[in-house]
Amino acid sequence: MTGSEPDAGGPGDLHDSGVELLGAASIRELAARLDLRPTKSWGQNFVIDANTVRRIVRASGVGPGDDVVEVGPGLGSLTLPLLEAARSVTAVEVDPALAQQLPRTVRTLAPSRADRLRVVQADALRVEALPVEPTALVANLPYNVSVPVILSFLARFATLRRVLVMVQLEVAQRLAANPGSKAYGVPSLKAAWYGDVRLAGTVPRTVFWPVPNVDSGLVALDRHNPPETTAPRERVFACVDAAFAQRRKTLRAALAGWAGGADRAEAALLAAGIDPRARGEQLDIEAFAGIAAAVD
Repeated sequence: MTGSEPDAGGPGDLHDSGVELLGAASIRELAARLDLRPTKSWGQNFVIDANTVRRIVRASGVGPGDDVVEVGPGLGSLTLPLLEAARSVTAVEVDPALAQQLPRTVRTLAPSRADRLRVVQADALRVEALPVEPTALVANLPYNVSVPVILSFLARFATLRRVLVMVQLEVAQRLAANPGSKAYGVPSLKAAWYGDVRLAGTVPRTVFWPVPNVDSGLVALDRHNPPETTAPRERVFACVDAAFAQRRKTLRAALAGWAGGADRAEAALLAAGIDPRARGEQLDIEAFAGIAAAVD
């Protein structure tokens, strides 16, 4: 499909600005033309509801000054309204057929905004650089790589100020959990290193094709400076991993292997003002940063 060819997406949903969004019929028609069979290994579940993608863009707060990176654009359901709102969109797509098709779809359904799109055909977990430094990550993330993608992009791209992603609801709850809650753990703490995280809403499974076995959640993150500490991020994260590898143990016991012995772990905890009998689920990221800094 090129800009001069008939609309390969089929009848879509015309937005007020004239951008045509993809609906259920056009998604299925385009998939059929591509002989596309969504694969579980790549977490391919495509959004078929225009209201949902509009909601995601609104919740993201993306505006004309933003350069957005979208991971896993698929057939372009979310890409189209993002192009309408943002200065540019860099779409990172692992599936070569979808990566090739996306610019064609955009040229047909949003020709006036086609120059805002850049497509990178790559595994998102291996992307080290992008053609435009992103200010926002907005995506419908594959369930199986959602947390690693979020954390790796925040680590690699300091220009990212905001994140709004749709992920499995359970994962969303873990990312946004507070200390002391059942869902609180490693994802909660590592995300909190980078910013303030909140659950921005839930999404029913019926807006996807194929329909997944779980509902989804929207997670928003507003970036802030990391905790003040002399320890590098890698050491703080290693401390977090150790604390939750044996979640039910006291920190004195759980951190023994990481610190080089139970006595050394206790000394670091006391130096950081933490009760050695506490458990990791009780501490916030600032406390872990203090423990990591206290290790000789």
